[in-house]
Amino acid sequence: MTPTNDVAIHDRLLIVVSGPGGAGKGTLVDHLRATDDRLWLSRSWSSRAPRVGEDPEAYNFVTREQFDAHIEAGGFLEWVDFLDYRQGTPLPDPPAGKDVVFEIDVFGGAAIAERYDDPLLIFVDTPSVDEQRARLVGRGDPPEKVESRLERGHLERQKAVEIGYRTVINDDIERASAEIAAIITAARLS
Repeated sequence: MTPTNDVAIHDRLLIVVSGPGGAGKGTLVDHLRATDDRLWLSRSWSSRAPRVGEDPEAYNFVTREQFDAHIEAGGFLEWVDFLDYRQGTPLPDPPAGKDVVFEIDVFGGAAIAERYDDPLLIFVDTPSVDEQRARLVGRGDPPEKVESRLERGHLERQKAVEIGYRTVINDDIERASAEIAAIITAARLS
């Protein structure tokens, strides 16, 4: 049931895009937002430093102290300790007429699904674990991070099935983006 204090997103389509590291969630969400002006991205907070070459707007990068203060202030829908840092979803405040996109991990998606009625849950995955590994290595993740992300990816895949996510394989950005756009269109029409 949608809490009454979440007026800013009442009667909006809530779209949760999750997937393991290297699946291309951010790329797909950026592509979707460029082609659908009704989508508004809830930018997650992270206490980690930006990766080399990462868009500084990918997250609201903050210190651990700032993150913890926001927890204390009740400013997150959900947050999690992830590997060696924290990340969380702030309470959204989208502009009028916009549907909300949460690009968050599957466990955060579970928290959104518990809090709100019928969010659209989309799990973006790589064609294989080998492809996931190649993408993580290709973006510069150190070997120990690659292994941690692969292990976490296994848990995320299991949780996505358990929760009822729709899975989209990101084997081609245009094809995967079109598939997600069609899912969103169908949800808007239902």
